[in-house]
Amino acid sequence: MNQLKLGIPKGSLQDATIDLFARAGWRISLSARSYAPSIDDPEIECLMVRAQEMARYVETGALDAGITGHDWVVDTEANVDEMAELVYAKQRLARVRWVLAVPEDSGIRRPSDLSGKIIATEVVKTTEKYLARHGVKARVEFSWGATEVKVPRLADAIVEVTETGASLRANRLRIVDTVLESATVLIMNREAAATSWKREKAENLVLMLQGAIDATNKVGLMLNVRREHLDAVLTVLPALKNPTISTLSDPEWVAVNTIIEEAVVRQILPKLKAAKAQGIVEYPLNKIVL
Repeated sequence: MNQLKLGIPKGSLQDATIDLFARAGWRISLSARSYAPSIDDPEIECLMVRAQEMARYVETGALDAGITGHDWVVDTEANVDEMAELVYAKQRLARVRWVLAVPEDSGIRRPSDLSGKIIATEVVKTTEKYLARHGVKARVEFSWGATEVKVPRLADAIVEVTETGASLRANRLRIVDTVLESATVLIMNREAAATSWKREKAENLVLMLQGAIDATNKVGLMLNVRREHLDAVLTVLPALKNPTISTLSDPEWVAVNTIIEEAVVRQILPKLKAAKAQGIVEYPLNKIVL
């Protein structure tokens, strides 16, 4: 039987990834100490791998495909095929940024001020390339973690990943510049990507994962309305595309079905009722395939 060897990111992306797979239709089960979780698809074999190492294992063929950050593909300079961008992160559906940050009272205001300074980061190669683009010579040191606490005593500046900037602000750090913007990506070994079955399996996986991402924070809304009031209802509805309108058994009535942001429902439902809509039903969505 054909199998796709798939790397699942261990660490900060782990819970968000397993939840995303569940919404896409795959159940991944973890045991306390196992690095080989089970998945309810006999055509997929999973392995838990740190996102920082994922691209290297995919490049060598130890894995056919894996989910990691574009930042780690860039920093490891791995020769892999980035199949698709899946915009989700640890806390929310958004890209992340690797930023140059310094203490709030630091005199460093621009990249050129880093000359001769010490910078702590996990993305050493990316930071070195950033400095080279700005013509700056500084010492870049690898940080094993807790990078925010290393300034100002152990380093003059850091390059650290952030989603919201909250952790940086909590540590009284000021962002000087964005070094790299990144998103979660599904990558494939180039030989595996050239194998028709494995590529199709990976593409189908991307289709379902992207559908689950697109459905996040959205709901379906259906309602009935008399034809004479249809235009008034349609002016209230924001739609993914044009709403679906179907004739009911009574030709004077139609059913309207659409997809909207969940947060919008509370704003427009009273307006729909005022526009003479009836039988309004809100329902959850698992996936939207565009």
